[in-house]
Amino acid sequence: MTDRRRFLINAPLGLLAATTATTTATAAAAEPPAATAGAPPTFGALPPAGPQVTPATFAEAEKLLQVTLTPAQRQMAAQAWPTTLAGLTARRAGPKKLAIDDSVVPMSRFDPLLPGMKAGPARARFVRGYADAGALPASDADIAYASVAQLSRWIEAGKLTSERLTQIYLARCRQFDPRLRSIITLLPEQALEQARAADREIAAGRYRGPLHGIPYGVKDLLDTAGIATTWGAEPLRERTPVTDATVITRLREAGAVLLAKLSLGALAMNDIWFGGQTMNPWLPEEGASGSSAGPGAAMAAALVAFAIGSETGGSIVSPSTRCGVTGLRPTFGRVPRTGAMTLCWSLDKLGPMTRSVEDAMLVLQAISGPDAGDVASVPARLDFDPAAPVRGLRVGYLPEWMKEGTEVDRAALGLAKKAGMKPVPVALPDWPYGSLNTILFAEAAAAFEEWTFSGKMELLSQQTPDAWPNLLREARFLSAVDFVQADRMRRMVAEHMAKVFAQIDVLLVPSLRDEMLTISNHTGHPSLTLRTGFVQVSEARSDWAPHPSRPVPKFAPPRRVPHGVTLIGRLFDEGTLARAGMALERLSGVAGERPAGF
Repeated sequence: MTDRRRFLINAPLGLLAATTATTTATAAAAEPPAATAGAPPTFGALPPAGPQVTPATFAEAEKLLQVTLTPAQRQMAAQAWPTTLAGLTARRAGPKKLAIDDSVVPMSRFDPLLPGMKAGPARARFVRGYADAGALPASDADIAYASVAQLSRWIEAGKLTSERLTQIYLARCRQFDPRLRSIITLLPEQALEQARAADREIAAGRYRGPLHGIPYGVKDLLDTAGIATTWGAEPLRERTPVTDATVITRLREAGAVLLAKLSLGALAMNDIWFGGQTMNPWLPEEGASGSSAGPGAAMAAALVAFAIGSETGGSIVSPSTRCGVTGLRPTFGRVPRTGAMTLCWSLDKLGPMTRSVEDAMLVLQAISGPDAGDVASVPARLDFDPAAPVRGLRVGYLPEWMKEGTEVDRAALGLAKKAGMKPVPVALPDWPYGSLNTILFAEAAAAFEEWTFSGKMELLSQQTPDAWPNLLREARFLSAVDFVQADRMRRMVAEHMAKVFAQIDVLLVPSLRDEMLTISNHTGHPSLTLRTGFVQVSEARSDWAPHPSRPVPKFAPPRRVPHGVTLIGRLFDEGTLARAGMALERLSGVAGERPAGF
C-alpha cells in the first residue's frame, strides 16, 4: 500500500483505540477495513513527518516571506503542516531520502526563443579576417600581446612556431603571475608537448585553422581529464576529473594548446579563491573582478593568447570591463556546458575572453554547437564576415542610462554614429528586475544543497553576508510561489526585449548597469564587452559589499584605468554584434595600450 492509503486506513483505528474501552490488543489485531472503492487520494493524508511546529513558528516565518495569517489560520496551518507537506521533505529528510546526483538537470528547460521567433541568421557563414599580420615582432612582449588573428597568420606562414609562442607565454606566467594570482594550475610539460605536436602537423601540411598551435587558458570550472579542476574552492583543491569538458575537447580538436587553468572566485563568485585574490594588471591594488577573474587578469597581462570564461550574472562582463579586455557572452544555448560546474542551469553560459573582437569570434566558432550532455544546448547558425559594412545598423540606447554613464559610454555612441550606424532611443519598463534573481538564488541553492548541509560551505575562506555560504543558506527560505512568479516575470521581460529588438540591431549600454546585466542574462541575449576608452578612479573597485573590515585603497591623484562599453545583440546573432563591436574597436583606437609593468 502507498503511505497515503495506509494512513487513511490506519488513522481512524488509532483514534478508535484511544477513545473507546476496546483493548489495545483487540484493536491491533483487527483487520483494517478495505479502502472505499473510487475514493481518490487527498492532500493532508500522509503520515506526519518533520519537526513539530506551532502557531508561533508560522508567526516568525511570516516575517521572512512577507505574508500575514490570522491567529486562526496559523493554528490550522500548524496542525496540518506535518501531514499536508510531509511529502515535500521526504526526499531530503526521510523517511524515503533520495540523493540527486550532480549530473541530473531539472526537467524544465529554459529556451530564450519565444514562440514564433527565428533562431538567429538564415545562413551559416564564417569568414576569417584578411588583414595582413605584418612582420613578426622582434620583442617577445610584442608577440605575446598580438591578437590571435595575427598569431595564427604567423604560425600558418611558418614565421612563428607554436613551441616558441608557448615558451613565451610560460615565461610570462612565471614572471608575472606571482603578482596577479590568476593561475591555479600551470601546465608547462603538457603545453609544450601539444605545441610540438601542432608544429609537426602544420609542417606536414595538416593545418587545422586559426586556433592551431595557439596557447590558451581556461577558467578552472571546466573539467580537464587528469588535471585538477578546483572551482576555486578549498574542498576541491585535489579534485581531478577523468573526462574533458566538451569545450576543452573542441579546442583540442581545433589544435589549441592548453597552457593553464585560470582562477575564479570560489564557486564562481567574485575574485577570491583558495590561493588569494586575483588582481587587476592595470591597477594591482584592486581585484580583477569576477568570477572570471583569472581569464580577465591573464588576458590583460598577456599570459595566454585567449581564455574561456563563464557567466551567470556578470562574470564575463565585469572582469572584461575592469581589466580592459574583450568578453563575449554567447546566446544561452549556443555553447554547451557539458563538463562545467553548474551554478544555475537556466543561466550559466561559457564564452571567450580575448584581446580583440575578431579573436572572440574565432574562438566562438570553434566551441559552438549542441552536445548531448547539455540539454539546453541547441544547433544555431553563426554568420560572421568582418568585412561586412556596419553602415545602417540601428544601435539602440537608453537616454537616461547614457546621461548617468561615463564619458566613455557617451563617446561610444558617437563612434557608432561616426561609423555610419543609426542611434535609436529605446525604453524599458520601470520594473523590479532584481526580483528575477530569485531564480539564480533558488537554482544555486539546489545545485549546492549537499554543500550547504554537509558543512563544505564553511570551508570557503569568504564567510561574509554577501558570499555564497550565507546567500545559499538564506535561499532555503525562498518561497516556491515567488520562484514561479519570477519565472513568469522572466517571460514578460523576454517579450519586452523582443519588442525592443524589433526596432534595433544591437543595444549599446554602460557595461555594469545592474538592470541590463540582470535582464540580458535572464533572457539569454548575447553580450559583447570591449575597451573603448579610459576613466580616472580615486579608489579601488570591489565586487564585495562595503564593510569597515575591508576598506579599499584610495588614490591621490586618481589612477587611469581602461573602461569599456557593452553591446547586447539579438538572440543567436553574434555575427552582427561582432561587426558593430569591431567598428567601435577600430574607431576608439585604444585596444593596443598595455598595463604598465607587464
